[in-house]
Amino acid sequence: MSLYDVLLFIHIFSAILGLGPGFAMISIAKKANSMTELRHAYQIRHRVHIFVMVGGVLLLITGIVMGILRPSLFQTPWYVVSLALYLLALAIGPVILSPRSKPIKKLLKEHQGETIPGIYYSLARKLFFYERIENTIFLIIIVLMIIKP
Repeated sequence: MSLYDVLLFIHIFSAILGLGPGFAMISIAKKANSMTELRHAYQIRHRVHIFVMVGGVLLLITGIVMGILRPSLFQTPWYVVSLALYLLALAIGPVILSPRSKPIKKLLKEHQGETIPGIYYSLARKLFFYERIENTIFLIIIVLMIIKP
């Protein structure tokens, strides 16, 4: 097994570990019916996000190192587009998702009572909209990696 093969294995495993759970993050919070359930859902989302971050970093590192080992990859459109989309998706987290999740985190910390306030649904709708965009980008990358057009 070559170094490239080991990296490819880690790359695929990281995609499963990192991207897979990320696709479930919206549904984790959507079924909450009380503030207790909602707080618990966001605790679960936080734990899942750790897997997403670790897998995401490993994906980027292994993908770039595979490109360094096989420089011809940088001349293939599927690799270049996948890398560009991946960097875009990574930027969405701190630039778009984080500012939209902060008011939700504040609400979860400060809200009293069990009834989920109406403002949460508005905040969550905006956050989930951008999470769906990010998930779509990841799906496009997965398709590119599989079919290598």
